[in-house]
Amino acid sequence: MSTRAAAALVFATSAAVLVLEILAGRLVAPYVGVSIETFTGVIGTVLAGIALGSAAGGRLADRRDARPLVGPIVALGGGLALASLPVVTALGPAVAGGGPAAIVVLAGAAFFAPAAVLSAVSPMAAKLRLASLSETGAVVGGLSAAGTAGALFGTFVTGFLLVATVPTRPLVLALGTGLVVAGVVLWWRLSRQRPSPAALVAFLAVGGVAAAVPGECQEHTSYYCAKIEVDPTRPSGRLLMLDNLRHSYIDLADPTYLEFRYVRLFADLVEATLGEDQPVDALHIGGGGFSFPRYLAATRPGSTSLVLELDPGLVELATEELGLVRGPDLQVQVGDARTALAGLGDDRFDLAVGDAFGGLSVPWHLATVEVAEEIDRVLRPEGVYLANLIDGGPDRLVRSETATLQEVFAHVAVVAPPASAGDSPANYVLVASQAPLPQAVADVPPAEGVVLTAAALGAFVGDTRPLTDDFAPADQLLTHR
Repeated sequence: MSTRAAAALVFATSAAVLVLEILAGRLVAPYVGVSIETFTGVIGTVLAGIALGSAAGGRLADRRDARPLVGPIVALGGGLALASLPVVTALGPAVAGGGPAAIVVLAGAAFFAPAAVLSAVSPMAAKLRLASLSETGAVVGGLSAAGTAGALFGTFVTGFLLVATVPTRPLVLALGTGLVVAGVVLWWRLSRQRPSPAALVAFLAVGGVAAAVPGECQEHTSYYCAKIEVDPTRPSGRLLMLDNLRHSYIDLADPTYLEFRYVRLFADLVEATLGEDQPVDALHIGGGGFSFPRYLAATRPGSTSLVLELDPGLVELATEELGLVRGPDLQVQVGDARTALAGLGDDRFDLAVGDAFGGLSVPWHLATVEVAEEIDRVLRPEGVYLANLIDGGPDRLVRSETATLQEVFAHVAVVAPPASAGDSPANYVLVASQAPLPQAVADVPPAEGVVLTAAALGAFVGDTRPLTDDFAPADQLLTHR
């Protein structure tokens, strides 16, 4: 095998492993969500596959002639990549919501084997290139560089281009099919034996199953697996599912209808702190189904809303299917809210609403003291910040976020779930302002929540450490009970 051919082979298989690794996070998201733990589980599983595959490939290359092995191994890696689709679909519902162990089990079952098999190619290519010990360093170093370059190529092309333009399942199908075809060609050219008909039939069968098994997603946006479900009890009602989370409920015929408890709390708290019916200038961190901006427009004529939404695909989906109409009174700025905040002027808004999620947790970089300071900067002196969080059990995340807001705002309250929620994960709404909070904030109906202020809030927070850019383990605070 020539130097260029060996480098190209290692480049391609390394790129394929990284493409699959990035797509793996999107494939498992409908079942285990998107969080730092999801990415940790996927990355760790693939790295374990790379390590085992590299070691096994090297030992096999020392014991047998690598030429007839390279083609079948590449084809097998492609077949296993194809098989990851039905494996995720079959196993995902059984482990849904199971935490870190479930993430590792699902990622391991689907992606460990293809990563290991494809990683076995690199030491085999090195064995085929080594003619003498005098060139060991050059051969191993050159192929290592080619593998790293391939991994970088796969990472950048997939993360910056492919996931934004092509649905995930077709990408996996194309990757697996391409590897099978390349493996068969290599099998034909490098081996004295031709690919057996049985092997070709097996690869075709796996590809057919992978293509036929439906996925969970109605649509893959740049960041989420999105589905819209029609409410069977309310024909105009639409439920937006993002990954494994019931994210938004929108009534296409009645924007004043608020299905979710926390959104009703938003409405009640805006009325309690900013008065009834008067127009407000609102900043929304996270768009989702855009239910609350639509509510403000319908109930407070003359209001303006600026929505900071990370996912352009979600904005497009909301426009096409959820009745979002953008205009001077409801503007959408696509991009990361943290960077967008820095570009907004001081004292611009009466209301800021935090409703951004990555899985069940608020993205950590939107939950820190530094972000609270930016929100305070863009609010007017009497302005109010409302934040939606999901927590339960020991409530470690909501306690930390409350302590965080207390570092910046003079007055903070928490609306906890009603006692009937028990320790199950539920929505908390935090209220913060530099102005005193009116008594009406405490008049939340008991069925909607329990308001914590003053001494009760102090006991709730205790000595909890606020979150900062240097320390904000939001996912871990939520899931480690």
